[in-house]
Amino acid sequence: MFETFLDTFSLFGQQLVNGITLGSVYALIAVGYTMVYGVIQLINFAHGEVYMMGAFFSFTMVTAFGVNFWVAFPVTIVLCSILGILLDVVAYRPLRKAPRLAALITAIGMSLFLQNLALIIWGSQIKAFPRPTLPTVFFEAAVTMGDIIITWLQVFILLVATLMMAGLHTIIHHTKVGTAMRAIAQDKVTASLMGINVNRVISFTFAIGSAMGGVAGILVGIYYNAIWPTMGYIAGIKAFAAAVLGGIGSVPGAMLGGGVLGMAEVMGAGYISSAYRDGIAYAVMILVIIFKPSGLLGRSTLKKV
Repeated sequence: MFETFLDTFSLFGQQLVNGITLGSVYALIAVGYTMVYGVIQLINFAHGEVYMMGAFFSFTMVTAFGVNFWVAFPVTIVLCSILGILLDVVAYRPLRKAPRLAALITAIGMSLFLQNLALIIWGSQIKAFPRPTLPTVFFEAAVTMGDIIITWLQVFILLVATLMMAGLHTIIHHTKVGTAMRAIAQDKVTASLMGINVNRVISFTFAIGSAMGGVAGILVGIYYNAIWPTMGYIAGIKAFAAAVLGGIGSVPGAMLGGGVLGMAEVMGAGYISSAYRDGIAYAVMILVIIFKPSGLLGRSTLKKV
């Protein structure tokens, strides 16, 4: 009986580690959704494709051009930020005053465009990061507790996610541009009248959110050792679900939602069946929305009529 207990504990502990790792990645992507929505009330469905492009940018630099991984990592962040700004300037800025449905359709169109662009450039085959191009320490055990193993790659993922979340919190609450973002989220017109360059701040929001999505793409690419042009669709939908779960528009909510969704998905796969992992994760989201429509950390708002 004691051995059975140890086996159960080991399985739970390993699934807990895997769930926290996956949840931190979902949180990074979800924050990109919730930041844009919080500022301009737009669901950027092309955000999942930015995540995908981040994985392919780093893959191409490392494998095709022989760039060191530690150099490719920050360069990819910059490239994804630029891509986010281009999305805003080309696709969304001309529709600032258009009905919300027009911007939503455009977001879906940009998602399909980026998917097909990736298919043209990299093909439809699944790509893998060759291990010699990655730091060898990633594949070594950092902590071993019986059958529970935490690799240095998992530690790296958690550390990067934590640092980026802390940096985002600092930007939002302790910088002028963060104050401008919060002002625009409350009242865009009044913020403009107060001298805030609304378009510039919105583009900055896209850049920050896209950078976090790109980082998530790199982390997933090396964690699962597989990237493909349509990988952003499922991950984007899940991250959107995480943002809704935590409370769309709330950055802490997106972090919490990502963690809950990742944990539910991994635990469901471990204790029920991996075939139902997506369904279990969405079931958790639906239950939260039924009992708390504003999300775990979202605030209920009343509209004046």
